Amino acid sequence: MAAMTPTAPLTPAARRVLEVATELFYTRGINTVGMELVAERAGVTKKTIYDRFGSKQQLVVQYLRARDARWREHLGGYLERAGDAPRARVAATFDALERWMDEENPRGCAMVNAYAELSDPEHPGRAVAEEQKRWLHGLYADLAERAGAADPAALGDALAMLHEGAVVARNVTGVRDAARTARAAADALMTVHGAD
Repeated sequence: MAAMTPTAPLTPAARRVLEVATELFYTRGINTVGMELVAERAGVTKKTIYDRFGSKQQLVVQYLRARDARWREHLGGYLERAGDAPRARVAATFDALERWMDEENPRGCAMVNAYAELSDPEHPGRAVAEEQKRWLHGLYADLAERAGAADPAALGDALAMLHEGAVVARNVTGVRDAARTARAAADALMTVHGAD
């Protein structure tokens, strides 16, 4: 469950910058937050930000990597507690998602939000979001295969879509129990696909 992580340890000032940027980019949007505001809130100069991160683009990349690492750690705990049974592990992904949306994701998926905001196809933040979604899809495909599904690729696709749909239903249309509904649908799909 390795996540993409920063290559160098962060100094205390850089950690503060990343914490502030994470909060601001997620709550206000990447394109509306300037480096002046990040510097002011972090109690550093813009020069400190550029010295550590190089550019706003790279700060966005680090923000997305940090969010991804937190999500994977959160999900990993649920998967570990679920044990080895694939059906229980699939259910655990939706339990983890429900808790994550309650505590960490009030404005929807940070990856999807960033992807929508970063219109330049070459922006490195888009690659982080794409990699995170490929990883999640791969996790579901792997769980479907381990469960002995007749068509693990199709089941993996469906489970990933249920996951993403639950996020949208919760955050766009206000369906509070979207993850639980998706969990029940995932269980039914596993039965249909002959998965254990």
